[in-house]
Amino acid sequence: MLYSKSYIHPQSSEWVVFIHGAGGSSVVWFKQLKEFKQHFNLLLIDLRGHGKSSDLPQAIWNEEYTFQEITRDIIEVLDEKEIPPAHFAGVSLGTILARNLAEMEPQRVKSLVLAGAITKLNIKSRFLVFLGNTFKRFIPYMWLYSLFAFIIMPKKQHEESRNLFIREAKKLCQKEFIRWFKLTKDINPLLKFFKEKAIDIPTLYVMGDQDVMFLESVKKIVEIHKNSILKIVEKCGHVVNVEQPKRFNQYALTFIKGQT
Repeated sequence: MLYSKSYIHPQSSEWVVFIHGAGGSSVVWFKQLKEFKQHFNLLLIDLRGHGKSSDLPQAIWNEEYTFQEITRDIIEVLDEKEIPPAHFAGVSLGTILARNLAEMEPQRVKSLVLAGAITKLNIKSRFLVFLGNTFKRFIPYMWLYSLFAFIIMPKKQHEESRNLFIREAKKLCQKEFIRWFKLTKDINPLLKFFKEKAIDIPTLYVMGDQDVMFLESVKKIVEIHKNSILKIVEKCGHVVNVEQPKRFNQYALTFIKGQT
């Protein structure tokens, strides 16, 4: 089972579950812990092959990775920890997993907070996927990952989040990177399905105004999904919760409290 860490609130019965993105770990939520612990029980999960889950005996799973299987990893932790219906926060690729969990088992999800959400691949991101698929077996994965990080988070003020993800990605290995990168073949069909099928679960998107890869597609999603709202953080890139934690925490806490 995946590595996870819980923080128990002495009075609250509400839970927030945090899901990080590809190449990261639950460490990316460190700027949320102090404030969120004051209000809710928290569960942080390291996805397979990431963070402290990379040290597990089954750190590299045998079967081919799919969004369904990786989402079931999360569900297994929820069952083991006996987590009641909860609020889920995801960042980057973690937003796809949170949304997929809401699709697979909606009764577990009270609300979604999606930071740096991926809802569609634009021309630039599709080119990155092509580049990665072409060279993933021949070039050291950290070269590719660092290149992707610089393209997605190019500005000076993105440096902290960029370096954080690069540092955490070093805990992967080449084989694990390739397994995760193969997921890209399933992204477009899944995102198209999410766009066409709105869910009844209240959803907050928190996006940086400098997130040139993904912001515009989120704007379009919010226009057609009535249970979704969007908050745009100024002077901020892809990893909103790291770059502008005060604004992210304010938006997310206000939103979650409104759903309790």
